[in-house]
Amino acid sequence: MKVVVLGAGLMGKETARDLVKSDDVQKVYLADLNVLGAVDFAKKLMSKKLDILQLDATNDKQLRDVMALGDVVVNALFYTFNEKVARTAVDIGVHSIDLGGHIGGATEAVLTLAEKAAAKGVTIIPDLGVAPGMINILTGYGAGKLDSVNSVKLYVGGIPVNPEPPLNYNVVFSLEGVFDHYTDPSHVIRGGVLKEIPSLSEIEIIHFQKYGELEAFHTSGGTSTLTKSFPAVETLEYKTIRYKGHAEKFQLLVDLGLLARNNEVTIDGKTVKVRDVMREHLSPLLKLGKKSDAVLLRVIVSGEKDGAAKVYQYELVTEKDVKVNETAMARATANTMSIVAQMIGTGVISKRGVHPPEKIVPGEQYIEEMKKRGVVIEETVKF
Repeated sequence: MKVVVLGAGLMGKETARDLVKSDDVQKVYLADLNVLGAVDFAKKLMSKKLDILQLDATNDKQLRDVMALGDVVVNALFYTFNEKVARTAVDIGVHSIDLGGHIGGATEAVLTLAEKAAAKGVTIIPDLGVAPGMINILTGYGAGKLDSVNSVKLYVGGIPVNPEPPLNYNVVFSLEGVFDHYTDPSHVIRGGVLKEIPSLSEIEIIHFQKYGELEAFHTSGGTSTLTKSFPAVETLEYKTIRYKGHAEKFQLLVDLGLLARNNEVTIDGKTVKVRDVMREHLSPLLKLGKKSDAVLLRVIVSGEKDGAAKVYQYELVTEKDVKVNETAMARATANTMSIVAQMIGTGVISKRGVHPPEKIVPGEQYIEEMKKRGVVIEETVKF
């Protein structure tokens, strides 16, 4: 198979790194507007399978021509491109997956292409990051082992191994995305009813071996398609994991309006958005750089099997691979993207149309493939 990776940021590069290792992949095209970093990456990788292409994703013809080179397209661009890439994939008849993006209805827009994709014989899977993404796959896997599902509780966090005050946090994705997750409302199911609640709220203590006491709180976007895939559950909620005290500090920034999208101030006759100032100020301070990060994940799916209560719990703790300088978030995210792209290309996933991860990615094989890459997901069963 031939795979086109759109976006040569960290996730795009690390997805390409995994793809070129596969005997099933003959060619990988890594495309981006700025190719300098991609060229340096290719030189270090030294794989004849990898080609670097320059791409302006805002240029419709150029995007179409590049995507047409592949059997499967991995979209690692910013989420605002997700609908456009999915529509183009359907038009030209190639399979496509993306990292997700609930903001502005990006994933919902991709899902509306279901009938067209099925008619074209194309598979589109959105939301293939960690949350949403990995948690969706594991939720679907656990739910598939039960006769009925009553509760789904999801906890995920990307945190520094050695936290530094005052925020005890380093950026492993985009800080703009973090601001979105902290300010947009969270969607949960409570008492069988879909509700909106404030992000950064309902802080609870959560424990992980080695990391001790941490905190978890609601943030937007994590439940994504799960509220529609499991509408009949009594409880469904997603919380982000951070070091203790993090939520309270960011709540202050939110309360002061410093992270609001449209708040503006005028200084010396120039109008600037307050959020833009906060992002530009904090980004260099919170840059991960050479420091180590960790991804912590816990998925708890409760229900009944053969008339008895049963709980499936999935847990992941993975840290940065310092040998190849691959962050923990990249190990979790990029490997997920690569594995699912290969599942589509090899026919392991043969269902056509647009499907969320929880409904189409085979959980057992996914866990096995992640383990091969050193990302171990442990399953625990409770009665």
